[in-house]
Amino acid sequence: MTELTSQNPAPYDDPAAAAAIRRHEERLARDPASLAFATLADLYRKAGRIPEAIALCREGLTRVPHYTTARLILAKSQIAGGDLDGALSELTTILEGRPGDVECHRLLAEVRRRRGDLDGAVAHLEAAVRLDPGDRESRNALRLLSAAPAGAPASGLGRVLRDDTFATVTFGTVCLEQGLPEEAADVFARLLRKDPANERARAGLEQAVRARSGRKRG
Repeated sequence: MTELTSQNPAPYDDPAAAAAIRRHEERLARDPASLAFATLADLYRKAGRIPEAIALCREGLTRVPHYTTARLILAKSQIAGGDLDGALSELTTILEGRPGDVECHRLLAEVRRRRGDLDGAVAHLEAAVRLDPGDRESRNALRLLSAAPAGAPASGLGRVLRDDTFATVTFGTVCLEQGLPEEAADVFARLLRKDPANERARAGLEQAVRARSGRKRG
């Protein structure tokens, strides 16, 4: 499970996804009390049908409030829909009962990061890595959100990045334009630690995260 799953809906015209949705809709119609609502909600989420996914999860959770899978899907759907406060509430509820839930820590790290709370994001990434030492994605994200790149050289760009004079949105944007997402992330992270409400820095950091993820996948 990756951070990007909640943000990459399947296309509406995907025949396999559409067929799966129909099957689960029919199953739920036959048995409204079935726990299949969670699977259907997740299919809705992946198809970009976010309001339907959220509504289905909420309705189902009124019947089975302790169904953690459904609550996790609800949180993912809220993240995809931009309701970070709602997702934070749901994920916090999950973590209270399951402090060792690695996926929950990963998602909370994403939510905290997108809200500009980098220290909170780092704490959850550290927990994810501690619980799952093989979690390379969380380990890479943790390195990306560090105050300075690990092992940065003492000269050249590394030295520039250590100088807060260059911690500006403009310089971070230049790094992105030059294909340097890790360096851009460092700049934007520095800005957000000083001012978590800096919307431009927050947007820049998200762009850097996406750019780095895309480069790694390629």
